[in-house]
Amino acid sequence: MVQSDQGYVPSENFPARLHEQLDNQNIGGTELPIYNLLETDHLIDSANSTPKDWTAIADLLSEHWHKYDGFVVLHGTDTMAYTASALSFILGEIDKPVILTGSQIPLVKVRNDALRNLIISMMLAANYDIHEVCIYFNGKLLRGNRSTKLKSMQLDAFQSPNFPDLATVGIDVDVQQSLLLPASKPDFKSYNFDPEAVAIVPMYPGVPANIVNAILTNQRIKALILQTYGVGNPPDANKLLMQRLTKANKDGIIVVNLSQCLVGGVFQGSYATGATLNKIGIVGGADLTLEAAFTKLHFLLASGHSSADIKKLMPTPIRGECR
Repeated sequence: MVQSDQGYVPSENFPARLHEQLDNQNIGGTELPIYNLLETDHLIDSANSTPKDWTAIADLLSEHWHKYDGFVVLHGTDTMAYTASALSFILGEIDKPVILTGSQIPLVKVRNDALRNLIISMMLAANYDIHEVCIYFNGKLLRGNRSTKLKSMQLDAFQSPNFPDLATVGIDVDVQQSLLLPASKPDFKSYNFDPEAVAIVPMYPGVPANIVNAILTNQRIKALILQTYGVGNPPDANKLLMQRLTKANKDGIIVVNLSQCLVGGVFQGSYATGATLNKIGIVGGADLTLEAAFTKLHFLLASGHSSADIKKLMPTPIRGECR
């Protein structure tokens, strides 16, 4: 990113600028891994990312997979957790690290967190026995599909609310090997995502059924994420809302119940309000992050799974994304 009259915008000539920054670094005599920089044809602000971009990144990785020991994906922070989650499902079982990183302060600023995050990500990707998609940020290596951006202005922007950090980086690098996913030979496939297939509706006091109804008038909607209160409690006194959700389920729309709370998860039926969703046929989303639930639904739909299969798979870990 560089400064413009309208604020920060993506810039051209990034490879040359990055090479210069890395070459000028005094990193205590420790050499950086040998690296190549692959730049996509069209740079965007990550706020403009779509499911098509997940495919483009995954295809780029799979195309070059056998040429490198590991990969670092430079990505804007706003949707980094979505992309990390999506890549974990698209790439599937892998035998090398894929580490996403970025910065809160752009590289063009004298004081920035970009270079530090990048250098450590490169060292992790080249030298450690990691076989999954991760996010590295501000001293922490996190499982990608367990991560979320928690802070908009602080340097420790990302956290993994319901899973321990995979590694912490201070004076020493402390990798929790027992938490890492095992290595497996990849079997890459290409997926076509429909950006309109999955929608999200948060519950709030007085939420009208018309909100859900308006979304479900889109015939391309195949799945709906319902963000409810606490351990998965909806406003079940809203009979019109419950009736519309019941109809959606009967129509084959997959409705997944997530908690609005970052820490914890859904225990659908702990309260009578949540038990209402069990009767309707709505599936509880365990402790999935919103990003993981959204991208997992997209992935399962694009993989051709039936509604019944997707309901079973959503609370079941396939890449370490939930309990």
